[in-house]
Amino acid sequence: MKLAIGLGNPGKKYALNRHNVGYMAIDWLKRNNLPSRVILKKSGVFMNSSGPAVKKLINHFSLDTDNLYIVYDDLDIPLGKFKIQKGIGPKGHKGLNSIYSALNTKDFWHIRIGVDNRTPQDKTPGEDYVLSDFTDEEKLLLNKTFTDLSKELAK
Repeated sequence: MKLAIGLGNPGKKYALNRHNVGYMAIDWLKRNNLPSRVILKKSGVFMNSSGPAVKKLINHFSLDTDNLYIVYDDLDIPLGKFKIQKGIGPKGHKGLNSIYSALNTKDFWHIRIGVDNRTPQDKTPGEDYVLSDFTDEEKLLLNKTFTDLSKELAK
């Protein structure tokens, strides 16, 4: 059994933000019937407080970190791409730092979904950029990303 937990921020205000791509991925996977051996959950809390919520879910399902998949936004990866890596995440991601602290480990699966679609001329700081909404065109690209992700998770 795998437990995939999407990170984001609750509330309509944040629903389409780049920072909420973890929540968006979980919603998409639920709508598209990912195989039953994958439990899909959202953290249900604000990104920077994800650790205790993730720990509670792991304990609830009696799983270890070998079966934990955390789904989140990554500015180091271009929009339309993703990486699944064990123990590897971006530096300075406050949601991950909260999880590392709560679990006392980085040794779980990181599903890093690319959200960066800035042009070289766009100097928007990362902290502001991740709180911006995806465009309609970008949402179409995300659907393809989520389709590819679902194939990987089903393995």
